[in-house]
Amino acid sequence: MGRRTGVGGRRGVVVVRIVLVQGDITAEAADAIVNAANSSLLGGGGVDGAIHRKGGPEILAACQDLRRSHYGKGLATGQAVATTAGRLPARHVIHTVGPVWSRDEDRSRLLASCYRESLRIADELGDRTVAFPAISTGIYGWPIDDGARIAVRTVRATPTDVEEVRFVLFDAPAYAAFEAAAGEPDVP
Repeated sequence: MGRRTGVGGRRGVVVVRIVLVQGDITAEAADAIVNAANSSLLGGGGVDGAIHRKGGPEILAACQDLRRSHYGKGLATGQAVATTAGRLPARHVIHTVGPVWSRDEDRSRLLASCYRESLRIADELGDRTVAFPAISTGIYGWPIDDGARIAVRTVRATPTDVEEVRFVLFDAPAYAAFEAAAGEPDVP
């Protein structure tokens, strides 16, 4: 399992340490683990399914409560909400709905919003370490190189009290894409 660290996010006194990990996000000990959720918040495949399975029924129950109380039509793309982490090695799971990639429509603002909103929720909860998957780069089809650039640039540009962001990547190609993105200069 690889691990690389670097410092990003120079805006005022904001400094976020970025760590790259190749591995299983459900095994990451962090204040918050971000779930690449679907809008129903009720679990699914990929990272979403793994988080629900390993976290246990407490996560599903919390998501069902959120659906009943606030998100009857589901969570909107680019938004984020937190629940218990259940049996995961974290305090919270932050669920965010990534966009499906499209050749015809630039949806990069929505993808960036997933990272910004997740950091905002982490700040509200007092979380200082946050583990992110590569949002939308699985079944939602976002090209990994572009997804990595958006993720890293957004985290670096977002004012936050979070001290460490871990990008937990499932395989070597995703890790390599994030490693390349982390090494790029910050340009708009």
